[in-house]
Amino acid sequence: MKRFLLAALAPLVLAAPARADCDHFKWSVARERAWFAAPSLPKGGQVAAGAGYALTLAKDVKLPVPPQRAPKPDTFAVVLTAPKLAPGLYQITLSAEAWVDVAENGKLVTSSGFSGQRDCAGVRKSVRFPLGAGPATIEISNAGADNILFALAPAK
Repeated sequence: MKRFLLAALAPLVLAAPARADCDHFKWSVARERAWFAAPSLPKGGQVAAGAGYALTLAKDVKLPVPPQRAPKPDTFAVVLTAPKLAPGLYQITLSAEAWVDVAENGKLVTSSGFSGQRDCAGVRKSVRFPLGAGPATIEISNAGADNILFALAPAK
């Protein structure tokens, strides 16, 4: 009987669409998902808060501040600068698996929160950092591919 039930249910399970549930993040990523869905995103380099970016990463990138996690072999990285930030809590959201560090005045900033989800279409993780006024250096490393979507925004 169990075999019959499994055989009967298998086509239904296989035909069901993959679930893309983004409601299990600790905070909303709806704003970032909307940015990531835009037909044309700006490229990285210098970034401003309140936007999404399409980044191109490279292998063997020299990170100006040693990251909290050492880069793994055959992974990709990019260094961004946010030249003008008001003090406050910011969240960095990524579309794929990667490590993110933020530095101010040459020192890493400790994140104040992290949320991630593997089954959310287009968003993999969001990390919050308390930042001071002025410039910040953002290092994305240990990415498995040479492109990623990135957003920097004040935390809601």
